Amino acid sequence: MTTDNLQKRKPNRLKGFDYSSNGKYFVTICTKNKEKLLWNKNFYDTSVGADSIRPQEKVPLSKYGKIADIAIKNISVYYKHIKVENYIIMPNHIHLLLFIDRFDDGRIISAPTLSVVIGQLKRWISRQADKSLFQKSFHDHIIRDEADYLKIYNYIETNPAKWQEDCFYIA
Repeated sequence: MTTDNLQKRKPNRLKGFDYSSNGKYFVTICTKNKEKLLWNKNFYDTSVGADSIRPQEKVPLSKYGKIADIAIKNISVYYKHIKVENYIIMPNHIHLLLFIDRFDDGRIISAPTLSVVIGQLKRWISRQADKSLFQKSFHDHIIRDEADYLKIYNYIETNPAKWQEDCFYIA
């Protein structure tokens, strides 16, 4: 197969935007082939489904989900200027609401790009799981205002209860 026959990937990032700049970002990371690896199989295969409010509190995460949970909780430990404002671990994807704040005592400092943070997060989780878990790349949305922020925050909060309506849902 020649390179002419390979499917071209659509660029995922906003051209010319500095993804290390101050701001809030909504990120979705999907597992390879949208395989349901992050919740215990018994939970999402029952009629009880995702009626819980928050998977981190109610849904029994699989061993891979638990690894992801630890990694997400440690983002701010390893990246001093990045705060995880909200997140949800779904059976085959993860949603993150991240805040990059490059100010330190009034000075602007350098911060890693969103791609660096997410890439390292995915690699760490996969190393701990001893297998590659995620699709290449990730989806991001730059939060533009308070209404956008509240809509996304609410989406993350209610996502488990709407799992069977989710665009990533696979029976």
